[in-house]
Amino acid sequence: MIRVLLADDQTLVRAGFRSMLDDEDDIEVVAQAGDGAEAVAKARQTRPDVVLMDIRMPELDGLEAARQIAADPRLDGVKVIILTTFDLDDYVYGALRAGASGFLVKDTEPAELIHAVRVVARGDALIAPSVTRRLIAEFAGRIKRPEPGPELNALTEREREVLVLVASGLSNDEIAERLVLSPATAKTHVSRILTKLRLRDRAQLVVLAYEAGMITPGWFTS
Repeated sequence: MIRVLLADDQTLVRAGFRSMLDDEDDIEVVAQAGDGAEAVAKARQTRPDVVLMDIRMPELDGLEAARQIAADPRLDGVKVIILTTFDLDDYVYGALRAGASGFLVKDTEPAELIHAVRVVARGDALIAPSVTRRLIAEFAGRIKRPEPGPELNALTEREREVLVLVASGLSNDEIAERLVLSPATAKTHVSRILTKLRLRDRAQLVVLAYEAGMITPGWFTS
């Protein structure tokens, strides 16, 4: 069962999301919050698998709430999906850097929302890779890139290759096909990269690849 926390300051929005999610046999809404501070508190109380977090809320916005959840060792494994009204929101890039696993626009189709929750819960891929990639490309150029950390030196040549493919939005199966590997081997490479770089999930791998200059805005794999 995938346990979900809904965080949005609009009661009707939460009710709509809850109605959609509760209809699924494998998803359970375990808590709701009306602002970011309450979302962090409820996350600590209930330890959900996924938090659906509105980015604009009173008291504490979704960006800071996502950062606090990502930084809390007690909440290791809790995934955050940022909800936004616009698919090119300046805050979303910061949210991914803060530890969010992806984002959705609020007018997304119900089937896409449900799929997103399942995908993020299993840590398998980014939400809407093409949209996330476009957004990062849009805002990565505005942010001064730090020098690549020493952790990158710990990656093997194959792991660097896999990292670039992850950053391009490919799933484990697609990476396996591209590199002529088994899906299990591709998944193992991704897991080792996450461990070596001390990152939570694939979303942060995408951000790191852009910031380290491994991929530049406008670059896409063919």
